[in-house]
Amino acid sequence: MALEPLEYLDGETRLTGLVARPAGEPRAAILVFPTIMNPTPAVENKTKQLAEAGYLAMIADFYSKRPASFDDARAYAAEIRPDPHSYRRRLKAALKALATLPESGNLSLAAIGFCMGGQAALELARDGAPLEAVVSFHGLLDTGLPAGPGKITARILVCHGDADPLVPRSQVIAFWEEMDAAQANWHFHSYAGVKHGFTNPATVEGNPAVAYDASADRQSWAAMHELFDEVFA
Repeated sequence: MALEPLEYLDGETRLTGLVARPAGEPRAAILVFPTIMNPTPAVENKTKQLAEAGYLAMIADFYSKRPASFDDARAYAAEIRPDPHSYRRRLKAALKALATLPESGNLSLAAIGFCMGGQAALELARDGAPLEAVVSFHGLLDTGLPAGPGKITARILVCHGDADPLVPRSQVIAFWEEMDAAQANWHFHSYAGVKHGFTNPATVEGNPAVAYDASADRQSWAAMHELFDEVFA
């Protein structure tokens, strides 16, 4: 299955999403936020799996370019993340691009994300975006703009590696408290001994914080589908 490019704008910044279309009528439209590396083979594969399961799916573009290294990615992320308002504007530009595809019609919308993308999906939920469901896979949980009471309308599922050094338990507890204060409908799955990036089978050399975990990958993906089956019944 080929991913088709879709150009869209955030202000004057030209971005390119990657769209995967199902064979038949879509069940819903899913926005996929990639890792800090922007689209990777692992994220592209997950997006194709969504299309095979009957969803219209699009990978968002964080930077308008693909980093050549992790250092490049960190620099690009530092350009867009410090101001939560402008960061959310970029995320909402991707959601608008997906929602205005001809096939989207009146489809329900959801967002998922991996690592930095998991945080991005949660940021859209915090902003009150018109999403039915949001799923974060090994995503960062902190935010510069905590959600206010009643702001979050999406069902939220967070799939987290309990041994993720990028998301310590203090950040987890703060997230729980934020979700409770916001009166959100949230589920939190924590996998013992699992590190950051557990859905990516590609080896990450020299980064002890990241490790693939096949069981957590399968369980988290199944949990997402169970939520979608309930929400998009």
